[in-house]
Amino acid sequence: MKTPRLDAGDGGRRNGLCVKFNDLDLKPGILKALKKKGYEDLTPIQEQTFPHVLSGRDLIALAETGSGKTAACAIPVVQSVDPALKEVQALVLVPTRELALQYVDEIAWIAKETHVEAFAVYGGFSMEIQKGKLEHGVQILVATPGRLIDLLYNSPLRLAEVRYFVLDEADEMLNQGFLPDIEFVFSCMIHEHHTMLFSATMPGEIKQLSKKYLDDPVLIELIADQKAPQSLIHVFCEVKPHDRLEKLKELIDSEKPDQAIVFCSSRNSCEKLYDQLKKKVKSVEQIHGGMDQGKRTSLFRRFKKLDIRFLVATDIAARGLDFSHTTHIFNFDLPHSSEGYTHRTGRTARMGREGKAITFVTARDLRKLRTILRDNRIDPDWIGDVPNLDKVGGGKKKSYGGGRQHSGKSRSGGRRKNFRRRKPKPKE
Repeated sequence: MKTPRLDAGDGGRRNGLCVKFNDLDLKPGILKALKKKGYEDLTPIQEQTFPHVLSGRDLIALAETGSGKTAACAIPVVQSVDPALKEVQALVLVPTRELALQYVDEIAWIAKETHVEAFAVYGGFSMEIQKGKLEHGVQILVATPGRLIDLLYNSPLRLAEVRYFVLDEADEMLNQGFLPDIEFVFSCMIHEHHTMLFSATMPGEIKQLSKKYLDDPVLIELIADQKAPQSLIHVFCEVKPHDRLEKLKELIDSEKPDQAIVFCSSRNSCEKLYDQLKKKVKSVEQIHGGMDQGKRTSLFRRFKKLDIRFLVATDIAARGLDFSHTTHIFNFDLPHSSEGYTHRTGRTARMGREGKAITFVTARDLRKLRTILRDNRIDPDWIGDVPNLDKVGGGKKKSYGGGRQHSGKSRSGGRRKNFRRRKPKPKE
């Protein structure tokens, strides 16, 4: 049965009232940790998932990036596991090492005032050290699929006591070809357990997976009407490829972002832009999949601590990672897909904060852009001339408005300059 949908803009309200963590029957240590972090009100995804996690109901939770999905799972799981049992009772599967580290950090501070131990295992790190930690006793294990399977084959690790199995960023794991690994992990848990899928999108593969392995799951869907956070402003600029660097520098000077990620679509593009940009701005680093794990982890932590202002990155930085200080996203290259756009721009405007995504498009990108605007239900602003997307070939025509000069106030209250907003097509 599908639960009643709570719109993502409701801000954690039930019947018009804010639901607070203090209203819940949580362990004193968890409440103490939440208070230290300044967490008071539940987000919509947290409010809807908590009762089902605590009751042991299988669920699929779909919510926009930055909506608090990690805490929606972590808090009730920390509440439920038994710290006296030195066995893995909750298993969280994530697609990347960076997500594993972020996830376990989130659990660690929630559980800091309890006796619950959380640990992350992933490739590129000593398996012997990981074995030693597991033998010492871990209640919540966060893992990437490959390293988890290595440990199941080559260590005493067993999953017989797992009561909570979580697939985080489930759509990305399927995109990366982890379905056989996921099914192997399911085969290792033939005992009764509670399965939770958290995702920002709902591809057909997730539906098939849920039918096969989940028991009458509840579907919590907060993205049906909109995928993009409402505190995020979407700006587009049509440029010639060789003009992008100078335009990026111009926008950095005018926007003055507190912190920004500049996304490129390939490692070569990332390295080339980094070499060019470091000559023009201060405090810039690059990150891509060709770098070793230690370097990548160090860069992400420095970026989160505001030691780095600009991060030139491939899509390795686009999924799930929480950079709360990031005010701007620059898409130097247009993402390959609508989902890619969602996840890149989701690195800003998190948890209701304001943010801006500025995307460069070339003439050859316009067909793909039209799809991105449609799929993500974006009301775009434009810098400079507005291209006529109705004349782009392929697919049914869709009007994005007349491209009039936009001279009103921005959602943040300030004046926008040199922007043009397209009028939405009237609903029939």
